[in-house]
Amino acid sequence: MTLSDTHETETQDAARALFLELTGRQPDGLWSAPGRVNLIGEHTDYNDGFVLPFAIPHRTVAAVGLRDDDRGRVRVASTFADEPVEVALDELDELFPTTLGTEPAVPEWAAYPLGVAWALRQAAMAGAAAATGDARGIRGIDIAIASDVPVGAGLSSSAAIEGAAASALNDLWSTGLDRTALARIGRRAENEAVGAPTGIMDQMASMLGETDAAIFLDCRSLDANLVPLGVAEAGLAILVMDTRVKHAHSTGGYGERRASCELGAKIMGVPALRDVSVDDLPRAQQLMDDVTFRRVRHIVTENQRVLDTVRVLREQGARAIGDLLVASHVSMRDDFEISVPELDTAVDAALAAGALGARMTGGGFGGAAIALVEQDAVTTVSDAVAAAFAASGFRAPALFTVTPSAGAHRDA
Repeated sequence: MTLSDTHETETQDAARALFLELTGRQPDGLWSAPGRVNLIGEHTDYNDGFVLPFAIPHRTVAAVGLRDDDRGRVRVASTFADEPVEVALDELDELFPTTLGTEPAVPEWAAYPLGVAWALRQAAMAGAAAATGDARGIRGIDIAIASDVPVGAGLSSSAAIEGAAASALNDLWSTGLDRTALARIGRRAENEAVGAPTGIMDQMASMLGETDAAIFLDCRSLDANLVPLGVAEAGLAILVMDTRVKHAHSTGGYGERRASCELGAKIMGVPALRDVSVDDLPRAQQLMDDVTFRRVRHIVTENQRVLDTVRVLREQGARAIGDLLVASHVSMRDDFEISVPELDTAVDAALAAGALGARMTGGGFGGAAIALVEQDAVTTVSDAVAAAFAASGFRAPALFTVTPSAGAHRDA
């Protein structure tokens, strides 16, 4: 059994034990979904652009069971929270949607699974009304959540919760939605229940992940193609450098960056920045203030870097993408201004210790960076990053390698 298998078993056991404590019985099943690393393509998703994430071995497990005593209530519990949260299914429509950027009506951790239940129930009831007018499959439910996806690290612990909950409810409520539809459910929960203005990349990666492959996703059409990474085959490893600086997408700079992108698209007269090319940037610079232009320039060049990375992976392999990763980080640091000193220190230290490429990953303002390193240099690079953090007086980072892994599924 590998270390990731051991972690998954422990997480399953924790979810099952919590469900037993909550309900006094065994769950109807266990469902899980992974976190993700975004190889490249940051903040391009909500601009209808391109992204290249992959699912990681770290997973959230949901132990779930239909309620026998009451058809109309949903109760959620988590190993990360002291108390469960319980509401009537009919009350979900009163709790949600939440206005973007405002606090959800329930504790944030609970807004993710409850938001999924709300969005999936609405979709199911709309479908039932259109078909037979019967949505009797929507029954009360208990959900117990455990996870080993680092929270606040930019590895999409939120999408892992959404994916596990959506997969479970889709099965137990017999709603029959496909994985892309469930990803849409997760995004709606994140946007409208939690109030985080994120795109759909995280949910798609968590639902569609495959072993040893990244997901090349067109966020406008939601066309997804698997791109073999061949990292291990090339003698390489992907090192995650979690700065342990927590971030939250529902607050602060994330929403401001999205507003800047929307303004830039309006100035350029296009539906989204996806429709602006690198060749359009000189004209954009003439039309915009400096801050808006730099935000736009990041998105436009980052979209191109995703396309270039996919091409290079297919033509030359993983060893050839290092410079693109570095250029992505520089753009996020200087143009989009979403890095922090800890992320820059991690990237710089990894590159100085011999990493082929490195960049922050995720929404920014904290979280993690990744480095593409030789397999036999993982310890060397890790030690260099840890030493750089100590020298800067930063909290010690969490350092671990990840491999592209499977997406959401039923475990038991």
